[in-house]
Amino acid sequence: MSLTAAAEPGVLRRYASDQIVTLAKLVIENAFQPIVEAGTGAVFGYESLMRGQERIGFDSPVDILDEAERGGQLLGLEQMVSSRALAKFATLPNMVAATLFLNLDVRLIPQGAALVDGLLQHMRKASIAPSSVCFEFSERFDNTVVPEFSALVAKMRDAGFKLAIDDFGVGHGEMKLLSDYPVDYLKIDRHFIVDIDRSARKRHILRNLVNIAHVLGTRVIAEGIETEAEFLTCREFGVDLVQGWFIARPTVLVNELKPSFPHLQDLGKTARNSHSLDEILIRKQIEVLPTIRESDSIDSVFELFRRNPRRAYFPVVNANDEPRGIIHEYQLKEYIYQPFGRDLLKNKVYKRSISHFVEMAPIVGLDSDADTLMTIFANMESSDCLIVTEGTHYAGIVSAASLIKVINEKQLKIAQDQNPLTGLPGNRAIHDFMQSAGRDGDEVRHFCYCDFDNFKPFNDAYGFHLGDHAISLFAALMRRYFFAERHFLGHVGGDDFFIGVTGWRMQELREVLDRLLADFHADVLDLYSAEDRAAGRIRGHDRTGAEAEFPLMRCSIGILQLPEGLVIDNINRVSTSIAGIKTKAKESAAGVAFLGLAETN
Repeated sequence: MSLTAAAEPGVLRRYASDQIVTLAKLVIENAFQPIVEAGTGAVFGYESLMRGQERIGFDSPVDILDEAERGGQLLGLEQMVSSRALAKFATLPNMVAATLFLNLDVRLIPQGAALVDGLLQHMRKASIAPSSVCFEFSERFDNTVVPEFSALVAKMRDAGFKLAIDDFGVGHGEMKLLSDYPVDYLKIDRHFIVDIDRSARKRHILRNLVNIAHVLGTRVIAEGIETEAEFLTCREFGVDLVQGWFIARPTVLVNELKPSFPHLQDLGKTARNSHSLDEILIRKQIEVLPTIRESDSIDSVFELFRRNPRRAYFPVVNANDEPRGIIHEYQLKEYIYQPFGRDLLKNKVYKRSISHFVEMAPIVGLDSDADTLMTIFANMESSDCLIVTEGTHYAGIVSAASLIKVINEKQLKIAQDQNPLTGLPGNRAIHDFMQSAGRDGDEVRHFCYCDFDNFKPFNDAYGFHLGDHAISLFAALMRRYFFAERHFLGHVGGDDFFIGVTGWRMQELREVLDRLLADFHADVLDLYSAEDRAAGRIRGHDRTGAEAEFPLMRCSIGILQLPEGLVIDNINRVSTSIAGIKTKAKESAAGVAFLGLAETN
């Protein structure tokens, strides 16, 4: 080919169209982009992406695939690209624990069986387990209208491959795919991820998609993450895996691929807390059942049930220890009790493998809260258990009975944490509310810290009985003015209280707080003697023991605002702001001070 022709993309492209597979072998490379566990930063797998097509006149991978389809060469091109991806994947040090994501063009579905058989041959030579490969169904076209689609999905499942829906939300038939087929991963399209930290609508969509997917036993991957804020929001809304330029760009060089990105684990967190109360309780109730591997024989499953006659089901995992569902005893009974049933199962012509008997089960992370587990369980019809994972790996199961124990024990712990004088939740519940509210940036949130001024001199002069009466009085006023279900009232201890409000404007909140303070200050006067009320002060001793005069008791309130769109992973990082706003409130003539958290960032 002449240099002139090479300089003319149109000429080069016309030439390439006739010999597209031959030329693609010379220029096409496989770039790998890491897909990472959102909670740990560990690399879960890699998506294989086509690179180099511009050297033969095609602007994008889509362009060269479309041209190959027009020339009847699409299968050959895909076979070449996929086999090269597998060869590169086999050279990775973490290949055994990783997953390779391959895109499958819907136009190849009628020839999908040939493509799968060819790949299986390559994989056997390279010692790559089918469970290490996930096919992504592109949503540029509607997969479900292709007559051969159901048979291809069944073939892939029988072989042990994993399946994903790519570009979820902007293509065709995604909900049909999700409802009708066993899908392992849901890849949320970049459209729903861009600026999600600033879009309440996108956060609502993501939250509901994650909940739906987890109920169905499907993991969620957020595609195209490009900023730290997008990453933090996706992680806090339950996304399991992340992918995008913020984590790592695609590369054709194997030596540039990292096994993990540990900094992601602590990103947005000043310090990692110990396990939450919910996680501690869930860990206590997890039952680690023996697992069935997809590659196991039917005989081994019969033997497992025989050795455990009281167990009705067992979880199924793939070669990478990821849960795939459960096998229930009743599914095998028809073969156990009918003549030659076991022989029929083992007959190669009949072809019944483990995958034929796997039932979907909800999958939840170990760091989920108990209420989320209960909601998932309630929404999953006829579910025997929840499969619990640590990262992406099987950790055990939680049955309905165990989940009830978790909820009951949590309620008991909450009751024990309540202040005996006021009956209000204590510090653990306050922290949990703040943590939950900090992670939900859909609305403006206000944290109000209430503290009595000059309470000690009053308590010393009038005794603990009237001191407790003042505390109970304030708690009753809090309940009078903040009674909605979304309001949170807490008793930090002594004369310190907490009010959490979501969705109110500052003016609305300030009006209610002013009424609360006015009532408290008026009612508190009745606790003093007529002489002290007239003087407007009492004599007492300061913290050093020196005699001094003190004003009458009042309450000061510091208000910390978290604006709409701000997502905070660890609420402990606002402690400095809390201390500052409480001090300003005490110094204020009105006893009220306000600080918007964004002002401190």
